[in-house]
Amino acid sequence: MSKTLSVKQIAVLMGGPGSERDVSFATGKGVAKALRSLGGNVTEIDVKGPDFTLPIGTELAFIALHGTFGEDGQVQAILEKQGVPYTGEGVTESAVAFDKIRSKEAFRKADVPTPSWEIVNLGQRPTIPIPYVIKAPRQGSTVGVYIIKNDSDVDAAIEDVTKYDHEFLIEEFIAGRELTVGVLGDQVLPILEIIPKGGFYDFTNKYPFLNPNAGGGAEHVCPAKISEEKTRRLQDLALEAHRALGLRVYSRVDILLPQSGEATVLELNTIPGMTEASLLPEAAAVAGISYPELCVRIIELSQERIEATR
Repeated sequence: MSKTLSVKQIAVLMGGPGSERDVSFATGKGVAKALRSLGGNVTEIDVKGPDFTLPIGTELAFIALHGTFGEDGQVQAILEKQGVPYTGEGVTESAVAFDKIRSKEAFRKADVPTPSWEIVNLGQRPTIPIPYVIKAPRQGSTVGVYIIKNDSDVDAAIEDVTKYDHEFLIEEFIAGRELTVGVLGDQVLPILEIIPKGGFYDFTNKYPFLNPNAGGGAEHVCPAKISEEKTRRLQDLALEAHRALGLRVYSRVDILLPQSGEATVLELNTIPGMTEASLLPEAAAVAGISYPELCVRIIELSQERIEATR
């Protein structure tokens, strides 16, 4: 795997206007440090909205924006209009992968197993029996996600989710082991199991360093303690989900493995976290890929995508 940069003038886009701004800064600063260690001339860009500007001569924008605006095709469309190559997936693929409803439809079309679901609009009540999960369809990092176990919890959850959208996803709740699988092009990384300290793997458990007094955190086991045969099946499933959304560069696929029954794909992240607590760099390290090498690989795969779509 290459350890040298094919481009030198790189702008790392971080921050963003969405709910994951602080996490994005942590990712962006990590990426910028890694690229500088490889000889890159890196400019850190605090993106607050669509009016950001890049230095003259920028050869590549490394997108370290999570969630709304960064992961949903908006910033990608702006960069394409400016003629600046960028990391990650294209406009359409980003938009589909970020939208939990559209990605569910793509999974169904490709026969990728995923929990049963329905779309509910404002003023409607879910018809899926409790327990179920209410999700804002176009948010990341478990923002606007509620596990409903009692009918009395529904109204407050729906009221909160409507801050983000007028329609929301209702998904069958499946108890099981929480797994995540990184994909780099055609390479599938070791499976990582997440064991939250409390509740489920929500924002506090994902990023305990952002709120150290909240008591969050989770144990990560990588490679997950799963038989070789089942590991191969789960890795194949992750690659199927990645391809079902037309992705070519990198992603992190979230999978649930129930005690009895088959694994099921929850969702997929096209710009997964690259912070000190993030899952993708951890799995890459187990596969022998250092953090700087991971950044180079993302750039190389992105350049291959750009060439293939010209």
